[in-house]
Amino acid sequence: MPPFMTIDRRTMLAGMAGALAASIAPGTLRRAVAAEGEFKIGLLIPLSGPAALFGPSNQGCAELAVDEANAAGGVLGRKIKLIPTDAGAAPAEVAKSVVRLMLEEKVDLVIGSHDSAVRQAVEATVKGKVPYIYTPVYEGGDCTANLYCLGETPPQQIKPSIEFMMKEKGGKSFYLIGNDYVWARNSNEAAKSYIAAGGGTIAGEEYVPLGAPNRFEEIVTRIKGAKPDVVLITVIGADNVNFNRAFASFGLDKDITRLAFLLEENTLQGIGAESSGNLYSCMAYFANVGSEANQKFKAAMKAKFGDKVPQLSTLGADAYAGVHCAKALVDKAGSTEAAAVAAASQGLTFATAGGPATMTGRHVDKDMYLAMCRGTEFEVVKTFEKVASGQSCPV
Repeated sequence: MPPFMTIDRRTMLAGMAGALAASIAPGTLRRAVAAEGEFKIGLLIPLSGPAALFGPSNQGCAELAVDEANAAGGVLGRKIKLIPTDAGAAPAEVAKSVVRLMLEEKVDLVIGSHDSAVRQAVEATVKGKVPYIYTPVYEGGDCTANLYCLGETPPQQIKPSIEFMMKEKGGKSFYLIGNDYVWARNSNEAAKSYIAAGGGTIAGEEYVPLGAPNRFEEIVTRIKGAKPDVVLITVIGADNVNFNRAFASFGLDKDITRLAFLLEENTLQGIGAESSGNLYSCMAYFANVGSEANQKFKAAMKAKFGDKVPQLSTLGADAYAGVHCAKALVDKAGSTEAAAVAAASQGLTFATAGGPATMTGRHVDKDMYLAMCRGTEFEVVKTFEKVASGQSCPV
């Protein structure tokens, strides 16, 4: 999931986080597994900043999973205590919060649903001392020790959807527009390889800083001149809303297909029905998928929150899966020791909003859905079953 700054800035902040962790007395961050008391999980979610619209769904879905896990005996017989923590700030600030979680709260495990810059800073801070479950869509390729990734990777999300666009929609030329960060850039590198393999071409490629100044009119003008068959979108949040509104205001939605790789229910509501024509998204979860598991999940959310149930989306569903993964992982390992947890991860099965999932190589193979926007709703037009993550981290 994308960071909110450029790569150089992100790398610098990750280094600062590592220095912060290194400055603490050796051994201070080690957390022995307690025989009694609560099992504490630090939940890193965006409660401020550009991605804050995802926070309520992340927290609500995670809270439901905690209720279910505690009803099933907690973790190693200990009740789970969830500690929501803002991950919407700059990576170095989030890293400070993680130090507090480890030193003051003495968390047993961390679950994160946030951008990739924050993930790198958290990795540099945690240094594998506690299991770290990263839940959202991401660029792949991260095998940091004691890290477990649940989200969609490019081979799962980008490859099948591009192949669909080329075969079913006649797409040959592609224009790539993304925010300037590791997720968008690495995802588009993967996209270019898939496009080339299918005999397609790149009509243009642009990256913009994340934030309100991005009005996109100039970029849309260049896209209009390039006349691509498909625009691949790796801008997020408010930028995703603003780009798609500008695109439709130029009338390009009539003739050019758009495919977005982080477009879920909250963002689609912001784009609006008038700007969502000929727009597609490929994710592992949509709230209106009709599976029995999803119907049970939605009913449980409704029972817990009533009329205040948060908007369900893939990011919230992944946070729900993160809690169930944590329980299954530590229960199977018998502790939170890194070697035991890593060994337990291989072949691990755990509950998700879409049904049971299995972990291999510290990633998850999963069903993927390609959906077309119908107003402010998603209509699944293609299901790709049991797509491999394409990642193989050592255990």
